[in-house]
Amino acid sequence: MSYFEDLGIGEQTVYGGHTFGANEIKAFAARFDPQPFHLDEEAAVRSLFGALCASGWHTVAICMRLLVDCRNREDEASRAQGKPVAQAGPSPGVRELKWLKPVYAGDTINYAGEIVELRELKSRPQWGLMTVRNTGTNQRGEPVLSFLGTVLVERRPA
Repeated sequence: MSYFEDLGIGEQTVYGGHTFGANEIKAFAARFDPQPFHLDEEAAVRSLFGALCASGWHTVAICMRLLVDCRNREDEASRAQGKPVAQAGPSPGVRELKWLKPVYAGDTINYAGEIVELRELKSRPQWGLMTVRNTGTNQRGEPVLSFLGTVLVERRPA
């Protein structure tokens, strides 16, 4: 992770993509969101969705996994070049979470983020607050997921 001072509004990061398989959708739903349209193809056909679709929480969980994997790869590359790596702190939360379109079995979602706000913290001068618009887009270029996530980012040591 870059230090807070090295970040800029408008910077974009591609986290990666994920194809949602029917068995994976059902397994996630069975544990965390056991609704018929996530668990059973026949029930899904009769639902508003018309086919088996992933839980919105599943799509967000995959986004988080790809974001962390991307950050870890970037940190490893920086360390390999002898560059310092800033710490990411906790996230005070997300807002404006929107599931814009269903994610069906077989859909590939590409996830990315764009920095939309950077704020210094007077109460914690060693940290800054970064807000990122996280998005997921299906293989047809249609947005399926959007949310603002905030995270504390270490400031450059004096």
